[in-house]
Amino acid sequence: MSEVGILINPAAGRDVRRLISGATSVSLSEHGARLQRLLVGLGALGVKCVSMMFDRAGIAGGLLRARERNPSLPAIRVIDMPVKDRPFDTQLAVRHMRQAGAGCIVVFGGDGTHRLVAHECGPVPLVCLSSGTNNAFPKLQEETVAGLVAAAVARQLVETPLVCCRNKRLRCFIDGKEGISALVDVCVTDEAWVGARALWRPENLVALYLAFSEPGAIGLSAIGSLVAPVARTDDAGTAIHFGPGRTINVPIAPGLIRPVEIAKVGTITLGERVPVPAQTGTIALDGEKEIIISPKQRVEIELTRDGPWSVDITAAMAAIAQRGLLAHTSGLQAAV
Repeated sequence: MSEVGILINPAAGRDVRRLISGATSVSLSEHGARLQRLLVGLGALGVKCVSMMFDRAGIAGGLLRARERNPSLPAIRVIDMPVKDRPFDTQLAVRHMRQAGAGCIVVFGGDGTHRLVAHECGPVPLVCLSSGTNNAFPKLQEETVAGLVAAAVARQLVETPLVCCRNKRLRCFIDGKEGISALVDVCVTDEAWVGARALWRPENLVALYLAFSEPGAIGLSAIGSLVAPVARTDDAGTAIHFGPGRTINVPIAPGLIRPVEIAKVGTITLGERVPVPAQTGTIALDGEKEIIISPKQRVEIELTRDGPWSVDITAAMAAIAQRGLLAHTSGLQAAV
C-alpha cells in the first residue's frame, strides 16, 4: 500500500505581517489537531503509514503520542534526515518521500512552503492545505476530507488524471541561471535588502508577474485579480508595472488595505520569456523577498505549465462517491 507524505511548516503563518496587519497565528496545538483529523481520513481509506519530517516545534512528536493513544490511526515514520530549521529541510524531506515511493504528499503551509515542495515533488500529486498568511496557491480545506482524498490518490483508488491538474509556474532567470520557480507571483521591488522577506509596502513595488490571479485572493495576487483576473487553467499570465496611473485599494494582507498605483497591465503567454526592467532592489518569489539584484544583471521571467500536479479535492470526492469507496471499505481495489 502506498505511503503518504505529510509536510508541515511550523513557521507558516507566523511572519512579520502579524505585527503590521490583522493576520492571526496558527498555534502548535491547532497544527496538531489538523494533523489528527488528516490521519483519520487517511486511515478510513486504508493508508497504513505516513512519513513526516522531524520538527523542533514538536508537532511530529505530538502526533506520535496521539497515535499511541489511538492505534487505529496510520503509523508515523519520522524521516531519518538532519533538520537545521532552514528552507532546504523541506526540499530534502520531499526527496526522501519520493524515494520511499509516496503516492501523494499533503502539504500544510502557505505559498512559500508549496513553492519549495513543488521544486522537489516531481510527478507526485500534492494535496495543498492552507496554513500561511497570504494563501493564493493552497486553499482552506477540512482535513478529514483532505485525508480521504490523499488516501484515494495514493492508493490509486481513483483515476489520478481525472482528479489532478497540472499547474503553471514562473521560472526566474538571473543572468541566464535559473533558481527555484514561483507558483503564483514574481515581484520586483526597489528595496535593496531581503530583511523580513514579506512584502506589504505597495510604494516599493516596481513590477509584478502573475501565473494566475483569482478573485477573492489576498496579497500580491489580489492586485492582478482586481485589474486583470487570470484563472489557473488559462494559458496566460499577467504583467503589471507600478507607477503613476490608475490607483486601486488592495487587500495586501489580512486586515490591511493599501492604495496601489498601476501604470501598465499586460499579458504573458506560455513559453514567453519576459525581460524585467533593470533595477537595484530585490526579487520576491511567491510573496517573499529572495534575491538581491543590481541594474547590471539580466533578469527574465518565463511562464510555463510544467509545475506540480495538485489534487482537485472536489473532483476527487466526487470520484470517491461515484465508486462507492465510503459505502464499504473492505476489499478496496485500485482503479483500472
